[in-house]
Amino acid sequence: MKKSKKSTETLTFKRPEGMHREVYALLYSDKKDAPPLLPSDTTQGYRTVKAKLGCKKVRPWKWMPFTNPARRDGAIFHHWRRAAEEGKDYPFARFNKTVQVPVYSEQEYQLHLHDDGWTKAETDHLFDLCKRFDLRFIVVHDRYDHQQYRKRSVEDLKERYYGICGKLTKVRAATGAEPKIYIFDAGHERRRKEQLEKLFNRTPEQVAEEEYLVQELRKIENRKKEREKKAQDLQKLIKAADTTTELRRAEKRVSKKKLPQKREAEKLAVPETAGIKFPDFKSAGVTLRSQRMKLPGSVAQKKIKAIEQILVEQGVDLNPMPTEEIVQMFNELRSDLVLLYELKQAHSNCEYEQQMLRHRYEALLKAGSGTGCTGPLSAGILTAPHGGDLNTSNNTTASTPGAEAPSWADDIKVEAKEQIIDVVGAPLTPNSVSLLSFL
Repeated sequence: MKKSKKSTETLTFKRPEGMHREVYALLYSDKKDAPPLLPSDTTQGYRTVKAKLGCKKVRPWKWMPFTNPARRDGAIFHHWRRAAEEGKDYPFARFNKTVQVPVYSEQEYQLHLHDDGWTKAETDHLFDLCKRFDLRFIVVHDRYDHQQYRKRSVEDLKERYYGICGKLTKVRAATGAEPKIYIFDAGHERRRKEQLEKLFNRTPEQVAEEEYLVQELRKIENRKKEREKKAQDLQKLIKAADTTTELRRAEKRVSKKKLPQKREAEKLAVPETAGIKFPDFKSAGVTLRSQRMKLPGSVAQKKIKAIEQILVEQGVDLNPMPTEEIVQMFNELRSDLVLLYELKQAHSNCEYEQQMLRHRYEALLKAGSGTGCTGPLSAGILTAPHGGDLNTSNNTTASTPGAEAPSWADDIKVEAKEQIIDVVGAPLTPNSVSLLSFL
């Protein structure tokens, strides 16, 4: 029997010419259904949600009077409030915080609070104002009766009040208990206000001078740190050179005592040098001996070029045959070259600092003699700038009394001030200290 194949006809819609693909996709769904002929309202989509009003009754509000417990004049105000809250206290009355000022009796005052500088009437007046104005001592000082009583400062009022509070707390405390007592330092408060007033009354010139001194102090501190760092680095280099020399000598002594048969069998000990730290290949597996001659990445490119230049000048091959003995000696040679390079660089820096200190010292000698100072700085000979002479006719006014000083003298004074600050903060080394003692 032959099966008849039923061909299912599917409706295919072709996109009209001139219509964009996006617009055509909006006309049909994924199932390729035909677009609806009439607009239909579905639950899906964007639409404005209507407000859902409940069936409960609205809580009634009422215009009712209220009083504020913080007020003592009995004023009555009105506001809207829910009817269920009628008769309740004013909700904002809980924010009315008052200071608890201690009250003392006549007996306590006579036994513990008596002071020759204060009368009881004046003390009562002070405590009454403190309770009235909630310990706002500036307001208390303004409302204080200075005509009837002595003129007191704010610090005096604070000292008397806190002194009485401390004594009452100590007297009323239970036996065996140590209460916390606040101690007011009136002297410190007076000094603080005096310093604040002096700081506020400074002139612009004084402010500029203070800023200048602060900047110079920072420079001095930075140079001091640099000087200490340079001294530590130099000490490390010297110590490294001494250690390397001692290791070489110890190695020679040990090699002389050993027998020639054992010398070849034993491995040569590699001393730790401070110039270059070569990596140790202790991992399992096969490694090339030439890898031990490779310089580590911590060595700067400038030092590598200096090593290559010295090796070329001395006629040493840059890549020798990597035998055990040659690898060790070649690494030691390059490590010593790096150490020598660093020592030469430190030596040149010390010489440069010596020259700078010598020039500054000579400038100080000239400035000291030019300003008329007495002492070791005035021993130098003052010479006029640009080859001038003090005894020439052009500078006769400088020697006469009451005449104005030459213009270059002020420049020397300003330069001397800068040089003095610069010399104090200049980075010193052991060589520069010996230079100053020599001069």
